[in-house]
Amino acid sequence: QVQLVESGGGLVQAGGSLRLSCAASGRTISTYDMGWFRQAPGKEREFVAAINWGGYKLNYADSVKGRFTTSRDNAKNTVYLRMSSLKPEDTAVYYCAAVERVASRTFLFTTPAEYDSWGQGTQVTVSS
Repeated sequence: QVQLVESGGGLVQAGGSLRLSCAASGRTISTYDMGWFRQAPGKEREFVAAINWGGYKLNYADSVKGRFTTSRDNAKNTVYLRMSSLKPEDTAVYYCAAVERVASRTFLFTTPAEYDSWGQGTQVTVSS
């Protein structure tokens, strides 16, 4: 399995921006679809964004569309989540996750159970 480490979280005012990074090791992520999830206290882990192995297929939760952008640099074995126009309700621990690509799969997973590898998470706190 690939090992994942998130970074870039922190405290930001509403309306601000942050960029999260997810650095992979152990295997190249060029054969993995990658996802971003978040979990607020007392809530279920929820889907935020996903990007396919080649970076040309994207999916976003409705709550972040137009504000968040995910991208990847396979040469650096890193995936990114650029978050703009942040709101207090974006406060959560953010996780990146990976699942090996399957040639016949034409869609991106949006549920945590479909992903095999997870990072430890990074806290994002948005103050009002």
